[in-house]
Amino acid sequence: MSIKRLESGARMSQATIANGFAFLAGQVATDPTADVEGQTRQVLGEIDRLLAAAGTDKTRILTANVYLADIGTFAQLNKAWDAWVPAEAKPARATIEAKLAAPEYLVEIQVTALL
Repeated sequence: MSIKRLESGARMSQATIANGFAFLAGQVATDPTADVEGQTRQVLGEIDRLLAAAGTDKTRILTANVYLADIGTFAQLNKAWDAWVPAEAKPARATIEAKLAAPEYLVEIQVTALL
C-alpha cells in the first residue's frame, strides 16, 4: 500500500492519503483575529482546498472532529458549518471543548474523507 503526504513540514503533513482515504490534519484559521464563525469559515475553506488537492471533496467526508476553545461558541460554529456542509452528505461528527495550540485559535477541525 502506498502512502502520499501533502504539504509535509517539520512535524506533520497537512494530509495523508492511503488505502482510498484522505486523512487531514486539524486545520486552524489563517487569520485568528476573526470570531468563531469567521475562523470556522476559514478552516472549512482550508479543508475544501486540501480535499481538492487530495482528489476528493466535502461530499465524501466520513468523519469530522471539531475542537472548540469554548463550547459556549457552539452555535457560532454551527452557523458556518450548516452553511457549508451539503444536506445530503453530512458526516459523522464530534465536537469537543479543548485547549488549542495557541490562545488565538478558537476552533480546529480534522476530517477523514473517502477518495
